[in-house]
Amino acid sequence: MAQPAVDRNRIALLTRGLSGGGVQAMMLNTARELVARGYRVDLLMNARRAKGAAPDGLTARPLSLRPRVCGRILSLRAAPEDFDVLARPVLFGLVAAEQLRLLPSLRRYLAEARPAGLISATTYANLAAIWARALADVPTRILVSERDDLAQNLAEGVARRAWRWRYAPPLIQRAYPRAEAIVGVSDGVAESLARTTGLDRARIHTVYNPVVTDGLLAAAAEAPDEPWLDAGEPPVIVAAGRLVQKKDYPTLLRAFARLRAERPVRLLILGEGRERGRLEALASTLGVAADVKLPGWAGAPAGYMARAAAFALSSTREGFGNVIVEALACGLPVVSTDCPSGPAEILGGGRYGRLVPPGDDAALAKALAETLATPPDPAILKARAGEFTAARATSRYLELLGLPDPAPAAAASSTSA
Repeated sequence: MAQPAVDRNRIALLTRGLSGGGVQAMMLNTARELVARGYRVDLLMNARRAKGAAPDGLTARPLSLRPRVCGRILSLRAAPEDFDVLARPVLFGLVAAEQLRLLPSLRRYLAEARPAGLISATTYANLAAIWARALADVPTRILVSERDDLAQNLAEGVARRAWRWRYAPPLIQRAYPRAEAIVGVSDGVAESLARTTGLDRARIHTVYNPVVTDGLLAAAAEAPDEPWLDAGEPPVIVAAGRLVQKKDYPTLLRAFARLRAERPVRLLILGEGRERGRLEALASTLGVAADVKLPGWAGAPAGYMARAAAFALSSTREGFGNVIVEALACGLPVVSTDCPSGPAEILGGGRYGRLVPPGDDAALAKALAETLATPPDPAILKARAGEFTAARATSRYLELLGLPDPAPAAAASSTSA
């Protein structure tokens, strides 16, 4: 008996939740763009993270967590050739419990909804997507996407005794070729994935993140409630991102202290995270606490970016660097560390913003001073941001999945920076 055909108008996105970091934001941008092209879009996520209402036009499909043993048994059924890795107790004792515990629910969803395509993001969600399709035995086409540098995750994960990363490369090497498309969000991410796993680099496509949307440009037009950004105040440098170690905000604070010793200037770091106390203490130690604010997520970053004097990114690593594109879309000059993997690609090797070595506060301070003294033409920066639209990325996703793009020409030009 023939299986029912897939629902050609339905696409599912496997994501972490409705809110959170850059991965969630980019998946939502993709989902909205797919809806604009006439697709029905299901957002699949852990039921415990499905907080809040889904944006208009999108359907939230919470997936229930099942006991860990269920995920373990199903993964072995889906990929018996990976028994040598999947049977290791340490892998399931410490790791990826959430993604594997979603396998029964994800399998059921695919068998019942039969979407034409499934887009997933991050390593263990990608593996779950591939295994769930095998279990459901449906012809849904899968696009897996890596959002971070796998070699860096492997090195840092093993150092932290997060043993799942030790087993990721062999699982990826065997599973990812079963997907219709493998994507890295930058050339650096794609090259790291190939180098670390042995996958054929030619099979890994670079699709830059879908950062620029009409919503981003509308947010840039909204003035935030921040008196430092009023006319006549000293210039403000903005940074944005989670307050975590890889963002290396201590280097930014030291660079800012050097710059503040030379001229009036202020620093706003938008974001929240476990490093807040350490950063506030360092600002006090450096004597610049009065000119530094950490307001958390006080509103759309674009509103701040459109009124600041410069944007600074001090990360030791990035998969892509969404905030750099957001700054460019606002016409805001950028200074960034030349860290793996995305900043140099976005900034054209320095053509669209200054690049400095990671961890070098003196170089960062110098580049910020030069940028404030001779800012680039905002029109050039906005034009560069136009290379990173949600419309452009979504067209590429559909092409790689082999699915119809209802209005590719119109969609690709619908959003301009």
